[in-house]
Amino acid sequence: MSALTTENGATPVVEEPPDSGARHKLTAVTGLAALSLDAMASVAYGPEAIVLVLAAAGGYGLGFTLPVTLAIAGLLAVLVASYRQVIAAFPDGGGSYAVAKAHLGRRTSLVAAGSLVLDYVLNVAVAVTAGVAALTSAFPELYGDRLWICLAVLVLITGVNLRGIVESARMFIAPTAVFIGAILVLIVVGLFRDAPVSTAASAGHASALADNATTVGALLLLKAFASGCSALTGVEAIANAVPSFRAPAAKRAMRAEVALGALLGVMLIGLSVLISRFGLQPVEGVTVLAQLADASLGHNWAFYVIQFATMVLLALSANTSFGGLPVLLKLLARDNYLPHVFGLKADRQVHRHGVVWLAVVSAGLLVFSGGDTNTLVPLFAIGVFVGFTIAQTGMVLHWRRGRGPRWAAKALLNGLGAVLTGVSAIVVTATKFHDGAWLIVIALPVLVLVFESVHRAYGRIGERLGVGRVPEPPHRERSLVLVPVSSLTRLTSEALTAAVSLGDEVRALTVCHPDPEDLAATEALERDWALWNPGVTLVRLPSERRSLGRPITAYVRDLGTTEPGTRVTVLIPEAEPEHLWQRALQNQRGAVVAHAVRRDTNAVVCRLRFRC
Repeated sequence: MSALTTENGATPVVEEPPDSGARHKLTAVTGLAALSLDAMASVAYGPEAIVLVLAAAGGYGLGFTLPVTLAIAGLLAVLVASYRQVIAAFPDGGGSYAVAKAHLGRRTSLVAAGSLVLDYVLNVAVAVTAGVAALTSAFPELYGDRLWICLAVLVLITGVNLRGIVESARMFIAPTAVFIGAILVLIVVGLFRDAPVSTAASAGHASALADNATTVGALLLLKAFASGCSALTGVEAIANAVPSFRAPAAKRAMRAEVALGALLGVMLIGLSVLISRFGLQPVEGVTVLAQLADASLGHNWAFYVIQFATMVLLALSANTSFGGLPVLLKLLARDNYLPHVFGLKADRQVHRHGVVWLAVVSAGLLVFSGGDTNTLVPLFAIGVFVGFTIAQTGMVLHWRRGRGPRWAAKALLNGLGAVLTGVSAIVVTATKFHDGAWLIVIALPVLVLVFESVHRAYGRIGERLGVGRVPEPPHRERSLVLVPVSSLTRLTSEALTAAVSLGDEVRALTVCHPDPEDLAATEALERDWALWNPGVTLVRLPSERRSLGRPITAYVRDLGTTEPGTRVTVLIPEAEPEHLWQRALQNQRGAVVAHAVRRDTNAVVCRLRFRC
């Protein structure tokens, strides 16, 4: 089956618009801006997630912030190394889906794809709500309008991505650079501080630190590790979207992956060092990043630059999904697990249907949550860890079967990553199950069943179309063209001219209802027709009901019995108005007839547009 569909759902021909040039594809720098915002923005909530969990063990528990962060950074290094290997081995993109499809079987690949789809959709909703939450924290009077602001941000990001992934990358280079620069300055300056410069941001806010807690158990550390692993979401996005890079795509994507891992690791470790250095404690209503900015730079313009840059990047980090998910949907469509329309590319190399679908579903999630981040966060990051585990397990088999140079070391690296991410997936699901993660546990198998259903449907269509088999040679049959008419106009003449050019025989059809007004109009048409004498028979089709499509479809079906071996074409004449708004003035009779004929008969439907 191909990546294109006709009206009946399939066609055996693969055609995509030709590559319009490298200018519509990503470099390593623009790829970093377009596909890493999710991971970059996670430094705003990753360290905070660790601190909030460890705060349950009091000040003693906070002392484990840096060790937990170092463990996450180690896992990050393993993931980056692994996904560099994925990019090299699967340059067509798809990430964990492509790996699982090649080495773990069809069903596992669908689980990987479903987990990535869920994570990408949730990432958009979480990113937008988190960014707007930062805005409403600075301007509380906007809190009541947060849902509308979320939807407006989503529309903005969608519009930019419909212009092409390169356009979105160019727009997001500046905010990405400002955010990275601001965080690195915060870390460097903070390392030279012996004590916080200011605590104004947290002054007057209640502490979230538990009292009289002095022990830290393995379960608490696992929970802190799992929560902090939310900072790793987005690491896989570059591997999923390799075809979006300029040639040599794999090398550029690998460079972007390494740059992402290095920057993210430095920022996570640096922020955790400052948390320990300043003895920072979580407080209600103020983010950990805001407290660090206050402590390192003071409560001045630099503090507000970091807050604003964080707000913007959080909101724009939804762009990672718009870069990665449409490519994944294209691969699923190519393999007949999604409608083939997702495989089409518009101008500027945009998978427009994937972009629009992602925006619509994300908007639904925003409406469902009311623009509240806390409603969505428990569902976040589970899917991506499932994808991580599947991808690395598949890569172990990839190296084992290939047995190339140093295959054992590469397989060991991926095996370690699979164990670590698998444990993380279990811990995250278990710890967040009652907070809403059970929805993902249900949604993932449902999504896999949808993929399977679509695949079976395409299989049935392909069987009927004879895809993969040589068809019988074409032959000529008698052709009959039917033209529905209601009056004698220039449009009628144009339609009959087209009809006699197409078929061996032409018949005009007019539907007559039993009320006196319609009878009189039909008789007048028949008199005028006889005087005009176009050489085409006018057939009256009586209809007891006020129906237009049924009498015509009944006549077409009767022809199949009375005149077997005849190819019937229904040519529907329609006036094309000069202005778009004038379409509202039309009676839509042509659309009604076309729908009825297409639904109830095997006749060919032609719609003749006569421009007024």
